[in-house]
Amino acid sequence: MRTRAQESRAAIERLYITMRHLFMRGTYKPLGVSGESLIDALLILRPEIYGLVSEIEKVELDGLLYIMERLPRGIEECRYIRLISREGYENSDFEKLIPSKRRRNCYRVDKDQMFVEMTRGKSDIYDILTHLTFLYIEAEKIRRNSTDSKGRIHLNWNMLKKIVQQEEKGEPYDKEAACSYLSHLTGRTFDETHQAIQKFEASRNSNSLFSIIYHLGRLSIDEALNDNDREISFSATLRERIGHHVYGEMWAQNIKAILDEHDLLNRPIHIISANLHSVVNTIYGHQALGLSSFEDIEQMAIDISLGNKNNKAKEIEKYALKHGFVSIPDISGTNIGAQIIDTSKMVAETLIPGVELPEDVKKKPVIVVMDYAFGEQAYECFDELLKPFEVGNQSIPLDVVSASIMGKAGILEGNKGDLMIPSSHVFEGTADNYPFKNQLKPDDFKGYDLGVYEGPMITVLGTSLQNKDVLNYFLESSWKAIGLEMEGAHYQKAIQSASKIRRSIRKNVKVLYAYYASDNPLKTGSTLASGSLGMEGVKPTYLITFKILETLFAN
Repeated sequence: MRTRAQESRAAIERLYITMRHLFMRGTYKPLGVSGESLIDALLILRPEIYGLVSEIEKVELDGLLYIMERLPRGIEECRYIRLISREGYENSDFEKLIPSKRRRNCYRVDKDQMFVEMTRGKSDIYDILTHLTFLYIEAEKIRRNSTDSKGRIHLNWNMLKKIVQQEEKGEPYDKEAACSYLSHLTGRTFDETHQAIQKFEASRNSNSLFSIIYHLGRLSIDEALNDNDREISFSATLRERIGHHVYGEMWAQNIKAILDEHDLLNRPIHIISANLHSVVNTIYGHQALGLSSFEDIEQMAIDISLGNKNNKAKEIEKYALKHGFVSIPDISGTNIGAQIIDTSKMVAETLIPGVELPEDVKKKPVIVVMDYAFGEQAYECFDELLKPFEVGNQSIPLDVVSASIMGKAGILEGNKGDLMIPSSHVFEGTADNYPFKNQLKPDDFKGYDLGVYEGPMITVLGTSLQNKDVLNYFLESSWKAIGLEMEGAHYQKAIQSASKIRRSIRKNVKVLYAYYASDNPLKTGSTLASGSLGMEGVKPTYLITFKILETLFAN
């Protein structure tokens, strides 16, 4: 007999094979034969992030909130969802909808159609198809809870319909009664439903839970009773462009052109993949405000995050712009912003506390910071960035000294906020394994009251497809994995290709990797669906940033 881990890994493989097939075909119906195969595989897998997805009656409310914050507002109202490339809609008069937790340009074309722009590679497509499959599973539960065996509509459904109509008109309604109707239709207790309603109200992205449940159920009932099928399709342009680095090339070319414009291509370059606030705040917080320790920098970051009146964000930004900082907004469609920090424009003698800058201008480092990539997009963008800059008949290689990756990841031992220092990346579902020499060590982070774990990390096809059986296998087998994330192997593939095969960057390029735990998918209540780190994420984010800069530039 196969173990649950083996069944789950087979289900993941089946999901991705089916998704690739449907993508190439161009269209499918979520409750058609092909769509049902996705549903069956997801139900076998039972990912932790989707909680009660395999329950027959109970709607998974935390998982629903998680995906609604990553999908465009109102998608639950649309019968037709079309995934597109960047095809000119950004120049149209359609309102641009950008989900709060997943940056995508989306367009509500009419009451039945939602167009979603896919410019971040295959991982983004797999991610949204997984979310939509979960959405249709939950919609079927709502339909079953709203009708009897003969297809007759329950009273609670009709009452919910009236509530939603009142809500849309801005009319008052009895929230306690509405919660009771919703409780019946979701198969959850009154308390569970009431808590979920409050969470959806606090969300800046989604419609109310009343509206979402109603419209999901409405489309499901309409399909079951009137054969008005829902449909997901992929534009021809999207299918042509995917996998060809169209957006990554534009993104990288723009960065290298700005480096050339500022005469920085011949200087030592250090690339850091991180967020777009911790590096600039750490460096210029020290230089502009005289912060002399990590603890001072941490307190500054907390003040900025909380929006305290005494926070110095504007002062730091104003100073940075005068001393070598260049912001590069994304215009390519990758949704990855970037920054350049030219240390030769700095008047301070130290980059951060205790780290002196070289006196020779030619040796003064240039730091290129790029925002987080998403899955396979990391390879596309890094691969293009590490190629020589082509201008006219010239090919100018970049003097890349180091590549540093700071990221969020799921931890398999430990708690939210703890740190992971990978020694290798194992690419799930493939034979691709990437051992490397990590310049960061666990000892670098001792004495900061955070758990620190070292070992292999799993680069997964999608965090929303992981379950306890697969994760326990990676943790307890000879892999002894410490965590999971989506980009590590892709970055490492690009680095090793550029340094050891193409020879476009130096062979001895330094590599620094560190992650902080955004969740523990093996712990109930600690999955991604349980909410973000919030202020707990400030310390590990800034500590990793501080240690990357300290390790790179300390003598």
